[in-house]
Amino acid sequence: MSSDTVYDVKTGREGPRLKRQPYPGELGERIYAHVSQEGWQMWLGHQTMLINEYRLSPMDPKARQFLEQEMEKFFFGEGSAPPPDFQPEE
Repeated sequence: MSSDTVYDVKTGREGPRLKRQPYPGELGERIYAHVSQEGWQMWLGHQTMLINEYRLSPMDPKARQFLEQEMEKFFFGEGSAPPPDFQPEE
């Protein structure tokens, strides 16, 4: 593994490292160290679905806290589940 690749905890394989830490603090450091560009793109899609389905405002501190908890679960926990009534588009 070279310095420009990382073993991705989400995809389970080596992939291109993120260009920079994508999130502040300790969580951002862990993501930078353990998540590839592909894994991060997976999160961005999941985060967009969460924002849309729960009608979250990124300006709301409670919404940001919720998304940070979901990000932690998505990468390092049991996974972040969609809302119970979520129906993906065909």
